[in-house]
Amino acid sequence: MKKKVKSKKNNKVRRFFKILLWGILIYVSISIFLTLIYTFVNPPVTILMIQRTIEQTFSKNREVRLKKDWVDIKDISPQMIRAVVAAEDCNFTKHNGFDFSAIKRAQKDAERRNKAPRGASTITQQMCKNVFLWNHRSYFRKGLEAYYTVLTEFIWSKERIMEVYLNVIEFGDGIYGVEAASQYYFGKSAKRLTKREAAMLAATLPSPLKKNPKQKTSYYNSRVSLIIHRMDAIGAVRF
Repeated sequence: MKKKVKSKKNNKVRRFFKILLWGILIYVSISIFLTLIYTFVNPPVTILMIQRTIEQTFSKNREVRLKKDWVDIKDISPQMIRAVVAAEDCNFTKHNGFDFSAIKRAQKDAERRNKAPRGASTITQQMCKNVFLWNHRSYFRKGLEAYYTVLTEFIWSKERIMEVYLNVIEFGDGIYGVEAASQYYFGKSAKRLTKREAAMLAATLPSPLKKNPKQKTSYYNSRVSLIIHRMDAIGAVRF
């Protein structure tokens, strides 16, 4: 009798791990296929866009808005590329998805302030979070983010990573991508952005729901000045 009960338990455990293994294999296969497809097909929508639209729908204080307009990287001002690199990831062209020097600095800063580490995500990581994942901090999501970071850095070029990033990144509530942001805030195409305008858009990151070019606070202005200074220091971004 005991042997039969033990046998049933073992069968359930084996069945569970078999289902789990198949689930992992299917997920990995889909993720690789999707990453390969997005090498040359532009993502039509992201999970973040869907998440924000649902939030807006059930909020009394927010307008339901989804502004996005995909543009090729050749139709984006080089100043904008310099601005986001200066603001978010100075070593973008040098690392393979993870900036370990930035991670160490973030950890030291967190220890000094006795808070959780923040601010070490690379452009690749941010792009992966926006395209493939959801906007909620957890160890599980960070683990998937790391997986997609390795995947995209292996399959995509740096230029493609930057192109997708600049077309899906959030620049305001319901405003996605540099073209939509440029038209909304400055009434011009992303190709015609000046250095200061590019820095102003980059200064909204990584908190686009709290900061935007229409809010001329002293902190925001100092952030713009810092980004411009860094842009001058890094020079042109070459992929």
